[in-house]
Amino acid sequence: MSAQTQAPTALDPVVVTGNPLRSETLTTPSSTLAGDALVLRRGSSLGDTLNGLPGVSSSYFGPNANRPVIRGQDGDRVRMLSNAGASLDASALSFDHAVPIDPLVVERVEVLRGPAALLYGGSAVGGVVNAIDNRIPRDKEDMVNGAAELRLGGAANERGASALVEGGGSGFAWHADAFGRDTDDLHVPSFDRPVDGGGTERRNRIVNSASRAKGGAVGGSMVWDHGYLGASVDTYRNDYGVVAEEDVTIRMKRDKLALAGEVRDLGGPFKLVRGQLQHTDYRHAEVEGTGEVGTTFKNKGTDGRLEAEHVSLAMAGGTLRGVLGAQGESMRFSALGEEAFVPGTRTEQGALFAFEELSFERLSLTAGARVEHTSVASDGDAPDAAEPRFGAPQTRRFTAGSLALGAAWKLSPQWQLLGNVARTELAPTYYELFANGVHVATAAYERGDTALDKERSTNVDVALQWKEGAHQAKVGAWTSRFANYIALLRTGEPDFVNDEGEAFPVYGFAGVPARLYGLEAEGRWRVLDGARQVDLDGRFDLVRAENRETGEPLPRIAPARLTLGATYTQAGWSARAEVQRVARQTRVPADDVPTDGYTLVNLSASYRLRLAATDALLFARLDNAGNTLAYNAGTIGTVRPLAPLPGRRLMAGLRVAF
Repeated sequence: MSAQTQAPTALDPVVVTGNPLRSETLTTPSSTLAGDALVLRRGSSLGDTLNGLPGVSSSYFGPNANRPVIRGQDGDRVRMLSNAGASLDASALSFDHAVPIDPLVVERVEVLRGPAALLYGGSAVGGVVNAIDNRIPRDKEDMVNGAAELRLGGAANERGASALVEGGGSGFAWHADAFGRDTDDLHVPSFDRPVDGGGTERRNRIVNSASRAKGGAVGGSMVWDHGYLGASVDTYRNDYGVVAEEDVTIRMKRDKLALAGEVRDLGGPFKLVRGQLQHTDYRHAEVEGTGEVGTTFKNKGTDGRLEAEHVSLAMAGGTLRGVLGAQGESMRFSALGEEAFVPGTRTEQGALFAFEELSFERLSLTAGARVEHTSVASDGDAPDAAEPRFGAPQTRRFTAGSLALGAAWKLSPQWQLLGNVARTELAPTYYELFANGVHVATAAYERGDTALDKERSTNVDVALQWKEGAHQAKVGAWTSRFANYIALLRTGEPDFVNDEGEAFPVYGFAGVPARLYGLEAEGRWRVLDGARQVDLDGRFDLVRAENRETGEPLPRIAPARLTLGATYTQAGWSARAEVQRVARQTRVPADDVPTDGYTLVNLSASYRLRLAATDALLFARLDNAGNTLAYNAGTIGTVRPLAPLPGRRLMAGLRVAF
């Protein structure tokens, strides 16, 4: 449900992600959700929350496990961040693994579309999603304030609540928050669900899609006029059903300790230094209906980054500003149990990067470079393994480099031309190198390739934007050409048959030449201004992706999408209606089938009231008002028939801030 035009503001907020100099203009295409817009869009996951933004779709393994897809790229090509730190989990490994970041406690989400590998590493070649909160306070607090939110309804009968409280004094600021969310099996329009042994059965709910999530955090900082230094500890728990297996539940937990600080107004060559460090302990167990744990996934790791901004310099009639930085990450992954299809691995990464901006009166030029070294080591088979599959321990090492150039040219007070060109490299992941076994979530036998080379791409992005008062428009085109795109492809060999006689098609990770390209457009026009305001808006995006060697389309690409909406506001009231048309996706590889197009009608309304020092927002949203049966083209083919998109869903809530 979109609410991007909920409340116009005089100035757009400065995007923080991928913008270390906090420049007002960012050459990389971006979207931001905060305030009322985020409250109205919140879903049960980040994928659900962000789906529908320009260039952003979502994978879909039922309502609980879905991950943002940016310009047709998902998995480890989209960097998931929490306050610019890595979200160390197992969501990129398998489609049924959820991202352990709940939108209920997020205050702001920023999305970068296109390569952001310069600042965040090769795994940001597709884009970045940064969930931002205030768990480590950065500003002084001299009084207690907070907020609470209650949400009820929706197609899964959600019962969700969150609360935060912050305060401080004498140079110390503190924060505490907590959330909880329970859902039932997701209600969908009646559909024919395939059953084991052949045939179908009529259903109006997605089997085994209920969930229960909870978590919270405490944090504190010493804050002074020229910086801060703080820490936080947070926990996240999520138990949810696996829609592809009626009797399997995932029990996930993630605990994290984070440190962050910044010192400003330094003397000498550097004016500012900021850094952060976090340690994450993640695990989830896949529990059978009998209560027995089938497989346990663990991921423990530490990541950190340090940035130093040098003093401004006069150069060529302009002003040169820049940042030098270092980033490191260490991750220890293991999968133990009957469904483990990857060995235990350790991934180590270290990187250095530089980013410079040369600004003139109407032109801003950016340039940057990054070099990173990655080591991926496999434990191989255990000495007592009953069925050896992973071979002896081995290590692959890669050195990857990224270069980027960007420009923002102010053609007039209203018009601006933006452009980027980037050359990026991405090291293969542990599962692309070492996987070898049946992956139950995809119903396939997946095999890695220890000889894989780095993924290399050249990316070009151009956009033209116009803004005058409350009116604005932006249209852009982009292309990414890969010399070695690592894809999971059907090998053509006979199916693998397990001891129970079940047959699984065999897929292998392989590097192929590929091309992705697309268009994005968005705009808003105020047709009535004053005490009553009416805004019309629209969004369109298109992604094409193909294997250049065979001409075959790449899998799970979102089709063309068009959204048209209207928003009315008056004296605290706001109402919105939108129509979203998603085209039929016929550009699919040979082992998939087309996905039908669909049209959704979404409605929302809100009312803001103030009582003394309390600000309250009452809101309601009705998604898929026509109860249209629809399927996500980004869902893997084995799960798509089991998991339609939500049916008609009415959600209501209240957010109070004081």
